[in-house]
Amino acid sequence: MHWYTGNSAYDTVLTAAFAFAAFVIIGGFFAQSSYGRFSTTKLGLNLNPKLGWWLMEIPATVVFLICYLAGPHRFEPASLVLAAIWMLHYANRGWFFPLAIRQVPGKRSTFNISVVVMGMLVTSMHGYLNGTLFSHDFFGQYSTGWLRDPRFLVGLALYLCGFALLVSSESIVRNLRDKKNPGAAEYRIPFGGGFRFVTSPAYLGELIAWSGFAILTWALPGVVILLVTAGNLIPRALATHRWYREKFDDYPADRKALIPGVF
Repeated sequence: MHWYTGNSAYDTVLTAAFAFAAFVIIGGFFAQSSYGRFSTTKLGLNLNPKLGWWLMEIPATVVFLICYLAGPHRFEPASLVLAAIWMLHYANRGWFFPLAIRQVPGKRSTFNISVVVMGMLVTSMHGYLNGTLFSHDFFGQYSTGWLRDPRFLVGLALYLCGFALLVSSESIVRNLRDKKNPGAAEYRIPFGGGFRFVTSPAYLGELIAWSGFAILTWALPGVVILLVTAGNLIPRALATHRWYREKFDDYPADRKALIPGVF
């Protein structure tokens, strides 16, 4: 993987992104992002989760497209495939997922504005770094032959496995709340799919997917988002596991927090 592209703006943002990833990793040891079950009113304004998620993720689509379409290699086959993988991920994360959230009627807003602001910073950097890289191809890496490269093929297989686990796990959680009875118990123990092994299979799927993305792009922006994701989700998975065990006396004792059979 290369670092220096010769584009001063790009290299500066990439360096800043790694610094931000270090901040997220360190911060994850001290507190959880204020949304969902870990939401707090101490950090100011809270938004509706649907709106909060959408605002946080929208730069990953908008900034990416602006940067990608500005590049000279935007219509090359490999660049188009990489862009399609990106758009697949954020069609789910930035559009379908927020709209599909099922809320308890009358529940207070739980998505803190601090999470939105930090998230928009991450997705803006993420969109810029990858959109620019794919369509400018600074290192001449993304020729048509890249689509046959073992790194691309292994990374793609890993990405798709992670994405499938992510989507299926979110579906299981979403369907715990019946559309016809939204006022039922807010939290229940999920079963099936990845929940047979871990408390947070969606987080595991996200980590697997971004690991695959880093491999299939073979570029440092993929490493950045993997580090940011790990710094945020690993501590959150551990905290979620403790929360479930404290809330439910009958929580499956053999279920790990994030990695089957490990922790």
